[in-house]
Amino acid sequence: MKKIWANSTVLLLFLVFLWGASWPIYKFTLPSTPPLLFAGMRAVIGGTLLGIILLRRLDKINWRENWRLYCITALFNTILFFGIQTVGLNYLPGGLFSILVYFQPVLLGLFAWIWLGEQMNAVKIIGLLIGFLGIVVVSLDGLTFHVSVIGVALGLVTAVCWAFGVIYVKKVSHRLDAYWMVSLQSIIGGAFLLGTGTIFESWSDIIWNGRYLFGVSFGAVFGIPLAYIIYYKLINEGEASKVGAFTFLVPIIAVFLGVVFLGEPVTYLLLIGLVMVGLSIFIVNYRGNKELLSIRKANNKIKESI
Repeated sequence: MKKIWANSTVLLLFLVFLWGASWPIYKFTLPSTPPLLFAGMRAVIGGTLLGIILLRRLDKINWRENWRLYCITALFNTILFFGIQTVGLNYLPGGLFSILVYFQPVLLGLFAWIWLGEQMNAVKIIGLLIGFLGIVVVSLDGLTFHVSVIGVALGLVTAVCWAFGVIYVKKVSHRLDAYWMVSLQSIIGGAFLLGTGTIFESWSDIIWNGRYLFGVSFGAVFGIPLAYIIYYKLINEGEASKVGAFTFLVPIIAVFLGVVFLGEPVTYLLLIGLVMVGLSIFIVNYRGNKELLSIRKANNKIKESI
């Protein structure tokens, strides 16, 4: 049992590090490429690589019945999320942008209460309020210093699109294979982003240097196939509560790596906002899942006694 726990914890920490490192890496890559072409390239390659790994599960796709669902998940989780995210990174330091985007778990708690009827208690409400105030503090940092207000807005829009995407996936998850959903939404959405980038951007603006190749390779190999394989492995092993609780580490890692490797600025308001958002994510996910686990245990005891 301890070995299983240790293995899952190592995988979880590795996953969180991948998520956190992606922000400064993508920020590092953007001077060498237009944003939409970069987002589309890593999504198409990553989705294709994952699809190759999943070829033995080809019967799980059910394309005729589910093609509309794949297209809608591609809209939210690839076209809007990847597209707006990559454009927004041009306006803000990677660490700051990640703080705004990782307001998503807090929004998700609110949206799940509104549309999915999930339980909303006093602890979750407190967590949501702390997260909201944290975003206000970060936004004030953008208004009072040199940080782009447009970038702050794009970060929050990215978080909203991501939250909607997760809500939709929760509603249709019983009809889709999780791994094929990631693969196909990446391919479909990535192809759309490449097409849009071809119209509004120029392929000749891509600088095929080590910086660009590193960013595309990281996104296509680690950011999509490997990260999602680890993520769903942990979920399938019943580690959803740990994944949610550890999510607050992602923006912290992103800020730290951005400061160390990219020389991104840090202000007191940014740090305060970071702590508040991290605390909010922890409260909304960890406390909520603990209560859910307690309810499940109580129900099991009742069943055993009957």
